[in-house]
Amino acid sequence: MTAELSEAEFLQFSQFIEQEVGIHLSDAKKPLLVARLGKRLRRLELKTFSDYYRRVLDDPDERVVMFDAISTNETRFFREAKHFELLDTQLLPAIKAAAMKGERPRSLHVWSAGCSTGEEPYSLAMTLLQHFDPSEWDLRIDATDLSTRVLDVARAGVWPMRKAAEIPQPLLRRFMLRGTRTQEGTFKAGEELRAIIRFGRLNLTEHFAMPETYDLVFCRNVLIYFTTAMRRRVVTGLLDHLAPGGHFFLGHAETLAGIAEGPRSVIPTVYLK
Repeated sequence: MTAELSEAEFLQFSQFIEQEVGIHLSDAKKPLLVARLGKRLRRLELKTFSDYYRRVLDDPDERVVMFDAISTNETRFFREAKHFELLDTQLLPAIKAAAMKGERPRSLHVWSAGCSTGEEPYSLAMTLLQHFDPSEWDLRIDATDLSTRVLDVARAGVWPMRKAAEIPQPLLRRFMLRGTRTQEGTFKAGEELRAIIRFGRLNLTEHFAMPETYDLVFCRNVLIYFTTAMRRRVVTGLLDHLAPGGHFFLGHAETLAGIAEGPRSVIPTVYLK
């Protein structure tokens, strides 16, 4: 049986989680916390949530496990179709044209922040490789997430065949491999995609220093879990790593209104620095 979670214990966990990773848990999220952390109590043979809270405070590795457990990771290939339409028809052709005129280097660096199980960065990789030859261009996608669990899935790049329906057929045939024998019923990202993606764990609410500035930054459906103050802090850090003239992409329910003054809206949820 799952242990009872008292109001005091819920307050302890919710305050700690918000402080450490910026995720705000309203009272309505109490059943979710019980369900997800209850599994850890049973696995560790702990009797109360207070016992587990002490374990989390004492063990940094268990802290990571807890953050994995409470993270919501909903994603799909080519999510937010208008974003990919904008890339295909306007932004990437403009970047290519500017490079051909000598107005910019032949490089394109993208950051997928909150990449979940990898569908977003692999979708971006497929899109980039339709426009740019990697033998002539320096292409790179840095994909980060708080959850080590979803990063393991993303690095593996293997998904159930039902998700193949999310990918246009020409791209599926060019970039993905169908599983056989023990991998029957799955498909896998090909080497051409893997060659331009790097995965790594990152907590966006902590001070972070990415290796460079980026031409495109995607942080979609991440800010909705943060308080307003934490959104400002995270967005400031993200924009610091976006090159002037670069584009910033948010999720369909997110906005920079009241969060950041500088970037200009291009279409809803896409901003120009």
